[in-house]
Amino acid sequence: MEILKKIIAFGDSVMKGVVSAVDSQSVVKYKVSDDNFVDTCARRLGVTIENRSRFGSTILNGLDCIERYFSHIESGNLVVMEFGGNDCNFDWKAISADPDGEHLPKLTLDQFVATYDRVIDRVENAGARPMMLSLPELDSQRFFNHVSAGLNKENILKWLRGDVNNIAHWHEQYNLEVFKIAARRRVWLIDISSVFLRQRRLGDYLCDDGMHPNEAGHKLISDAILSAVSERWPLISGSV
Repeated sequence: MEILKKIIAFGDSVMKGVVSAVDSQSVVKYKVSDDNFVDTCARRLGVTIENRSRFGSTILNGLDCIERYFSHIESGNLVVMEFGGNDCNFDWKAISADPDGEHLPKLTLDQFVATYDRVIDRVENAGARPMMLSLPELDSQRFFNHVSAGLNKENILKWLRGDVNNIAHWHEQYNLEVFKIAARRRVWLIDISSVFLRQRRLGDYLCDDGMHPNEAGHKLISDAILSAVSERWPLISGSV
């Protein structure tokens, strides 16, 4: 049985456990849920998970964070990574102001893939085992409503070629790259995308902003992770 010493998590606000809600003044408020999937997995597995995720992180931020905490990573660690949701995002204020201009995401697909490879290299060089999570699905209409609030919605919709679903289609390109990176690098990947796609009402598992899983969504993620981990490490709680 492989000995697992410690789990360290690097990711964005989804991994951090952030959920959102709209208050009575229609202002979006964010907080870390007590029922986030990382803490749920830690409790149910009986392990300690060092969560170094940060709100708004791209894979480039993740690389910086791994360098900062590199001394914490050692042989026998499992390093869990979840990136892509911010990498594919755009400057919606700039799009609102100039829908006919050229607008690039925070990281292009090529930059995203190249940087993810560098992150995996660093983890493996430390003797640790990398593990990747795919991305939860988006609700395009909710996301559009969120990012266009207070901006020129017509201009943003024009840039989207009149179809808000192009938001989810763009997001899916980055998610597919996550799967391809994992396959090419032979990195263990847990598919959390499919558990959202199997739900008949996706919106029931996402916050009002259309991108952050709510508490029900976090349960979907924790159940998927726990199922995958129990198959790979049936005695994980006794080996940590």
